[in-house]
Amino acid sequence: MVNWRLSPTPSHSAVPLVSAVSYLNTTPLVWGLDRSPDLHLEFDLPSRCADRVREGSADIGILPVVEIQRQELAFFPETGIACRGPVRSILLVSKVDPRRIRTLAADRGSRTSVMLTRILLAERYATEPNVLTMPAALEPMLAEADAALLIGDAALHVDPVTLRETYVVLDLGEEWIKHTGLPMIFALWAGAKERMTDRLRQVFLEAARAGVQHIDEIVVRECPPRDIPLLLGREYLTENIAFLLNERDHQGREAYLRLARQFDTLGVSTTV
Repeated sequence: MVNWRLSPTPSHSAVPLVSAVSYLNTTPLVWGLDRSPDLHLEFDLPSRCADRVREGSADIGILPVVEIQRQELAFFPETGIACRGPVRSILLVSKVDPRRIRTLAADRGSRTSVMLTRILLAERYATEPNVLTMPAALEPMLAEADAALLIGDAALHVDPVTLRETYVVLDLGEEWIKHTGLPMIFALWAGAKERMTDRLRQVFLEAARAGVQHIDEIVVRECPPRDIPLLLGREYLTENIAFLLNERDHQGREAYLRLARQFDTLGVSTTV
């Protein structure tokens, strides 16, 4: 399992510092990158990847697509984290009918996922809840809010089938595809244009291709320390998440960003 290695020191090295997330869904993208002479890899809290690139303490990061747009960064289009159906790791759990959600508890794990939630609630359920920032723990979140957004490994630690006996549970990958008919890209490798070289583009692509070919090894190594069942982990990495991206995936990204820009234009807060 990857370890947190946090560094606030700005990167001025000829070898770019790359900030990656420690979620299970990132592990195929970073296969072998810790041994690459072309970059220095560090793992950060999810909310910190975009901040570190903005602050200059990392050169490249696996960044939420909404942050790539806001920071006007360059990105590599061939690899990332996407879904073409139910995503499983972005779950909205609600005590009430989605149309009655007035407060939403979310952690700072993914700004793209928070924005996606707000878009879908507005577009599909005509509600715009206030967002409360809380640690990713379902019971405390639902004690404070009408609904909770679970992202990444936290979502993999709950069983949607069991939860649906008590709550309304929406898989937001599935909801997005119902709404648009398009895939959804959540994150891409991005950074300042001068750091996004053709050589690094190939390095990241080769890492992702190798990671996809070694999913069974990744599952055995990464799932037990995360308390994620092996069967669930393998199904998630092979059926729910896409790592090698195509033109249609980016059509979905563009549709998402158009809606996100509308929210920004309307003055809706998206900084969670």
